Amino acid sequence: MLVRLLYASRATASVDEHELLAILRKSKANNPAQGITGVLCLSDGIFLQALEGGREQVNRLYNRIVADPRHTGVQLLSYQEIGERRFAGWSMGQVNMARLNRALLLKYSETATLDPFAVSGAVSMALFDELVATASVVGQA
Repeated sequence: MLVRLLYASRATASVDEHELLAILRKSKANNPAQGITGVLCLSDGIFLQALEGGREQVNRLYNRIVADPRHTGVQLLSYQEIGERRFAGWSMGQVNMARLNRALLLKYSETATLDPFAVSGAVSMALFDELVATASVVGQA
């Protein structure tokens, strides 16, 4: 059974560009063996991540994320059983915030900033769908 999980959290002060790259490298190394795919975004100290895969594997990974000291205030935004993956091409893709048209953020929220705490999980997932469609996600497989 496939599931998709979407969460948001605040990054601790220790998460800089170097640490983000380390997280992505580890995800890309470990996720394929677990059947996990997804997309990660970090903007202004806020993580937004979608994870897809088997229920047990996704739940196990999410529990590790909740316990990870690099995250605070982890909030589950959406959890659903799915028939197919949206992010199958990424063991862990990353949103390239430098290429992001801020008008896309404004389309989904009151301001042109990423704030998944202020919108619904469905809105955050719609934003991820557009990011994938507009090639704002990097790090294929």
